[in-house]
Amino acid sequence: MTNSNITPATVIADDAETDTVWMETEAFDELDAILDDLRSRYDETPQWEFCEGFMAAVICSRRPIATDEYLSVLLGLPAEAQAGEAPDEDSGSFASDEQRERFLALWNQRWSEVATALEAEVDSLEDDACYHPEVMDIRGVVADMPPEEQAAFAKEDLPAFAQVWALGFMFAVESWPDEWTAPRDKDAAKWLDGALQAIVAMTEDDTGTPEVSPLSEEGTPSTSIARLNAFGEAIWAVYDLRELWKTLGPKVETLRKEVTPGRNDPCSCGSGKKYKKCCGA
Repeated sequence: MTNSNITPATVIADDAETDTVWMETEAFDELDAILDDLRSRYDETPQWEFCEGFMAAVICSRRPIATDEYLSVLLGLPAEAQAGEAPDEDSGSFASDEQRERFLALWNQRWSEVATALEAEVDSLEDDACYHPEVMDIRGVVADMPPEEQAAFAKEDLPAFAQVWALGFMFAVESWPDEWTAPRDKDAAKWLDGALQAIVAMTEDDTGTPEVSPLSEEGTPSTSIARLNAFGEAIWAVYDLRELWKTLGPKVETLRKEVTPGRNDPCSCGSGKKYKKCCGA
């Protein structure tokens, strides 16, 4: 759903002190504008919140994934491009090289912020150095609208708080399943499963009674307390995943040496001759 009146907000403790310089609202607005423009040519272009979750998963991935590899998966290509009739994968659905460069500049700035936050040693979600996903409370925004404006969303299936972020995260996980295969170590495999389940839980709807406004103390209640607690667990799960793959390191491929027949063995080509007088000659 696209609505120019709904802007993303970040969950950040207002009274915390930090040296980290976070992206300003204007920068996220610019990212949204670029994505809106891409969506005018390719309607499956995701919203920023989805991109935010996707980015966190790629950063946590066991193997470093190159920008050209993950960006085409995230933004997709129009059907014509897949058929070879539109811009190639390097330009995707961007209107120009300048637009792509600007998107990547903002993307890399946010990437650096998220990576730095996930490397920080924090013990509270209230710590400004903690990873704070850029998420939206669409249900809360709509609930705060005048009744005549709310009517336009009456039949909309509005996402729950942080649901789109979690969907973006899991989309990345599902796009590179080999990088998220459970390790052989049972404790590590349990650690991985528990962390992923915490994020999967956020992909589900919030069916609890709205009790709080997650992004505003004065907003209309739109989210259950259970959902808010689950969101906190999901953030810690991202830290767990980052730490897990850092600890284990990239997967090491097992090299299997091809068995060579003995000189007097029958040749594997099926000729009926001995190997030394056939393929081994």
